[in-house]
Amino acid sequence: MPMAAYVAAMVLGATGTALGIAGMLGRAWSVEIDWLVPLGGLHLTMDRFAGLFVALGGAASLPTSIYATGYVGRERRGAVAYVVFVAAMLVVPLAANMMTFALAWELMSLASYLLVMRQGTPSSAHAGWVYAVMTHAGLACLLTGMLLLGAWTGSSGFAEWTTAAPALDVPARSAVWALLALGFLAKAGTMPLHVWLPLAHPAAPSHVSALMSGVMIKLGLYGLLRASFEWLGPAPSWWGTTLLLVGAASAVGGVLYALTDRDLKRLLAYSSIENVGIIVIGIGGALAFRAADADTLALLSLTAALYHVVNHGAFKSLLFMAAGSVVHATGTRDLEALGGLVKRMPWTAAAFFVGAASIAALPPLNGFVSEWLTFQALLQNVQLPVAGLNLVFTLAIAALALTGGLAVACFVRAYGIGFLALARSGAAESAHEVALTMRVAMMMAAVTCVVLGVGASVVVRPLIDVAATLVPAAAPIAIGPGLTLQVSNGFASLSTAAVTVALAGAIAVPLGVLTVVGARVRPRRYETWACGRLLQTARMEYTATAFANPFTRVFDFFYRPVRQVEIEAHPESRFFVSRMAYANPTRFIVDEWIYRPLHRAMRATARGAGAIQSGSANAYLAYVLAVLLLLLAFA
Repeated sequence: MPMAAYVAAMVLGATGTALGIAGMLGRAWSVEIDWLVPLGGLHLTMDRFAGLFVALGGAASLPTSIYATGYVGRERRGAVAYVVFVAAMLVVPLAANMMTFALAWELMSLASYLLVMRQGTPSSAHAGWVYAVMTHAGLACLLTGMLLLGAWTGSSGFAEWTTAAPALDVPARSAVWALLALGFLAKAGTMPLHVWLPLAHPAAPSHVSALMSGVMIKLGLYGLLRASFEWLGPAPSWWGTTLLLVGAASAVGGVLYALTDRDLKRLLAYSSIENVGIIVIGIGGALAFRAADADTLALLSLTAALYHVVNHGAFKSLLFMAAGSVVHATGTRDLEALGGLVKRMPWTAAAFFVGAASIAALPPLNGFVSEWLTFQALLQNVQLPVAGLNLVFTLAIAALALTGGLAVACFVRAYGIGFLALARSGAAESAHEVALTMRVAMMMAAVTCVVLGVGASVVVRPLIDVAATLVPAAAPIAIGPGLTLQVSNGFASLSTAAVTVALAGAIAVPLGVLTVVGARVRPRRYETWACGRLLQTARMEYTATAFANPFTRVFDFFYRPVRQVEIEAHPESRFFVSRMAYANPTRFIVDEWIYRPLHRAMRATARGAGAIQSGSANAYLAYVLAVLLLLLAFA
C-alpha cells in the first residue's frame, strides 16, 4: 500500500509537470461539472499563470515522491494523506470559482495537518495544533473576503470577479484585499503570521517538509497575486507599499532566526520565511510600479518574483531532502551533534552544498539570478516621482542586501558545522549514506538548481509571458549576445553562461598551466595544528552556537538573548571549577509581543464566557429566545 501510494504521487507529479508546462506555453482549457460541487459546481481552468504553479507542484512532487520510497520504507502511516496532499496542491491553481478553491484549499490543509501529526509525539501535537489554528484563522479571512466579493459582484466565479471588481469603490476593494492578503500571507508564512511554520516543518516527514516549503506556501503567494492583480482590479499604491514592508520584515527576520537555530530543519523553515519575504518584496514592487503607471518595471519586478518562486521550490526541496537524509542516517537534527558527514555521506553532502550555494545566491546558481533581477527592478524606483514611495523602496533594497549577506553566513554555518571537521557525537560517527532512491531524488533537484541558474536566458522567457498575463507591458528583459540578460534597455546585464565559463576557467587554466610546465603535485598530509596538543578532538571545534554568537551580539535588540551561566566548583575552593555550562538562548519578540498577550486575552475571555455555562437547560433556552428576539428586532 505505501509503495503504491508513492507511485501514484509520482504519476501525479509527472502529469502535473506536463500539464503545467503546456499551460505556461499557452494551451488553455476548462472543465465544468455543475452537479459535483455545491454553490457553483466544480470549475477548473488552465491558463499560463495557473500552469506555472501546477508545473511547480508537479516538478517538486516527482523527486520528493521518489525520495519518500526510501525515506519511509514500508511504513503505512501518512501514505494516503501524502497522495491527497499532492493532488490538492495541483488542483488549487486550477480552481476557477470560490467553492472549488475553498474545497481544494481545505483538503490541502487537512492532508498536511495529518502529515504534521504523523509522529504522534507531544511536539508534533503542539505543532499540529498551532498549524490548525493559523490555517483556519487564515481560511476564515479568505472565506469572509470571498463571500463579500461574491455578494458585491453577484457571482462566485473568478472570471466574473475580474470583470466586475473594477466597478467597486476603492474602500470596498481595499477591505476585501486586506482580508484576502491576511489569509494568503498566513499560508505563505510571512511575519508576523509565521508562527506555525517553524513548528510544522520540523515535525513533518522530510519529503512532506520539502513540499510544504517548496510548493504549499507558494500557493499562498499564488492567491495573493490573483487577488491583487486580477480579482480586485487596479491596486492603489498602499497595497504595494504594505507588501514591500511586510516582505522586508519577513526576509530579515527569517534569516536572523535561521542564523541562530541549532535544529537543522527548523533552520530551513526560518529560511523559507526569509525567501517568501524576498518574493513578497518583488510582488510589492510590482504593485507599486503598476499603481504609478510604470508597467514595464512592474513586469520586471513580477518576473523576478516568479523566478524566485520557481528557484525556491527547487533549492528548498533539495535542502529539506538533504536534511532528511541526515536525520535518517544519524537520528538527530541538532547541528551540535553532527559534523564529519562529508566523509560518511558524500552524496548527501554534495546535494546540501549545491542547495546551500543556491539559497545563498552564489553565482551562477539559480538563487543568484532571481535575487539579481529583484535588485535591478527595485533600483529603478528613482523613476517614480513620489518621495515617500522611494523611501519604502530604499528600505526594501537595504533589507534585501542585508538578507543576502546574512544568508551566506547562515549556510556557511549550516554546512560547515553539520558536514565538515570531526564528528561531534556517536550518531554522527556511525552515519551512513542513504538509499539509492533518496540519492537519485536529491541529484534531480540539484541538477534543476544548476539548470535554472546557468540556463537563465532560456528560463526567463516563459516567465515573462506568464507575468504578462497579470501585467501586460513591453518585455523588460532582452536576450543579447552570449545569452546575456539585458534589463531595461541597458540598465544592467548578466550572462550566467559567461560567469560559469569564467569560474570553470579560473580552476581549469591554472591546472592546465601546471600540467604543461610539468609541475608535479606532491601532497603532504598531516593533521591540523592543534596549538601544541597531540590529539585533535571534536571538543576543539567551532560550535554552531559560537559561530552565531557575534550575530547575536550585533542584533541583540532583535534576539533579546537571556544569558545563563551555571558553574560547579570544588567543595574546597571556588577557584577549582569542575563544570561550567553557558547558554545564551534567544527570545521570539513576535511571540512575546503579539501571540502570548493574545493567548492570555483569549483565555480570559473563555473564562468569562464560562460563567454563563450554568448547566441549566432552561437558561440555555432563555439564551436562544433572547437571541431570536434580537434578530427579529434587527430584521
